[in-house]
Amino acid sequence: MTTNEYIRGVKQFGWQRFEGKLWQRNYYEHIIRNEQSYLKISEYIMNNPKNWEGDSLKYQ
Repeated sequence: MTTNEYIRGVKQFGWQRFEGKLWQRNYYEHIIRNEQSYLKISEYIMNNPKNWEGDSLKYQ
């Protein structure tokens, strides 16, 4: 649904076209089943941007 909305936005509203890939390869969802899992995932989300500059795969 997100991809379809993006394509519609490009065509109808003049959104900037993105030439790269929209989705991360081998992405999967994770179900948060308990507080420990929630804390681990939320820590990853909060701290991950700090690692982007040194990420060798960020533009693949």
